Amino acid sequence: MHSPRIALIHATPVAIEPIVSAFKRLWPAARTTNLLEDSLSADLAADGELTPRMTERFVTLARYARGCGADAILFTCSAFGPAIEAARASLDIPVLKPNEAMLEEAIESGPRIGLIATFEPSIPSLKAELEELGRALGIALEIRTRVVTGALAALHEGQPAEHDRRIAAAAEELGDCDALVLGQFSMASAAEAIPQRPGRTVLTSPASAVLRLKNTLGR
Repeated sequence: MHSPRIALIHATPVAIEPIVSAFKRLWPAARTTNLLEDSLSADLAADGELTPRMTERFVTLARYARGCGADAILFTCSAFGPAIEAARASLDIPVLKPNEAMLEEAIESGPRIGLIATFEPSIPSLKAELEELGRALGIALEIRTRVVTGALAALHEGQPAEHDRRIAAAAEELGDCDALVLGQFSMASAAEAIPQRPGRTVLTSPASAVLRLKNTLGR
């Protein structure tokens, strides 16, 4: 039986463990490879916007992964939606944005959506994706956002508990909503630290992405 090869392309090393763990738990038959280009996030922050040159870099990364035999590609960097769409248009295999499966689940939960990120440039891209999905479905969304300052630095400094604590505090600031979206793969560990609220679904990217790919390729 063919075991699909999934190329995972990362802009930060802290995204690797959450998605690799999700594959081991939910689709162990898949063969995953990891491609890390850790200058992407720094360059985006420096430029302040997605540039044509940045988009071309994503197309190049995707083509490289395809040339290495990938059956599908999953980008785990949430701030680069349009660049990933350009990469998808250039290939003949499935190319998945990190959060698209999760965002669809969020809208299915209801129109009131809380969106949290630890990397500020992720917010505009994620919010735009949500709004586009809402328009396509004819649903008026109420989206509230929070950037969790200091959380990503804590994670890079080996303080995962502090990272999770800051995210949980931001979640409480947002309060009641139908879906609470943790907008980056590196945030998945914080889900367990967020207190449960009636009617609020907490969503993370890795599980949704793995199951989407499994449904697409694993039949």
